[in-house]
Amino acid sequence: MAAGAPIARPLDVRWIHGSPSAKHNTDPDIQVHAYDEHTVILRQNKAVNYEAPFLFLLFGGERAVLIDTGATASAAYFPLRTVVDGLIDRWLADNPRDGYGLLVLHTHPHGDHVAGDGQFADRPATTLVGADPATAWPYFGFDQDPDAVARVDLGGGRVLECLATPGHHPAAVTYYDPWTGLLLTGDTVYPGRLYIDDWPAFTRTVDRLIDFAERRPVTHLLGCHIEMTRTPGVDYPIRTTHQPDEPPLELTVGHLRAVRTALADLGDRPRRHALPDLILWPSA
Repeated sequence: MAAGAPIARPLDVRWIHGSPSAKHNTDPDIQVHAYDEHTVILRQNKAVNYEAPFLFLLFGGERAVLIDTGATASAAYFPLRTVVDGLIDRWLADNPRDGYGLLVLHTHPHGDHVAGDGQFADRPATTLVGADPATAWPYFGFDQDPDAVARVDLGGGRVLECLATPGHHPAAVTYYDPWTGLLLTGDTVYPGRLYIDDWPAFTRTVDRLIDFAERRPVTHLLGCHIEMTRTPGVDYPIRTTHQPDEPPLELTVGHLRAVRTALADLGDRPRRHALPDLILWPSA
């Protein structure tokens, strides 16, 4: 493996998006999309759980990292470990090496991002880092310096940059992958309802992400859900299990700037505010 300038690869993929009858849904439990030969995007089937989160599997020279583990604990209904093990086996067939490890990290500790953790608890050569602040913050060093940019080395020149990005959740983490230029924002920014638990913290996070992204080549901003329709400003109802008119998953740094402008206009008066591709949705 050798790193170079990231290439903005097209994401012209039609994501599985549920069906009118969950009982008769024939989609796979987990959709697998190879962004490139070392980067995989996974989506959970909406018939298994309406949240249908996206997960990310990135391969380095010494270990892979799985970011988030989905919304369902049961391997019978959501065979995440089986899928991940198969992907790692296929990658190792093309890139043979001994002692290859797996690191499991999270964007934040809400249940639809950590439910599958138990499937990896006894997996050999695996480091599972809990998503709660008491576990995740010391791992990244954010307990000592919440403004630090932590680095997670996967080997072979692939080193993730990690930021504490509270607002949606106090323990939210954003990941930047210089290999692909992907900025993985979890539930902080995505094409859907941005549930904001802490308005001032969220505002600071958006400012920080813009400053961070302006200093690095960002190809795509990828969150963990799609909740919008293709009609500007219109979302699907909560708990929808069929979204046939989904927009793309990928956003841009321009969307971050639009969020910042909206936050500035709203000031210290948090309220729901729809933008064309997402909705600011304060919890109080």
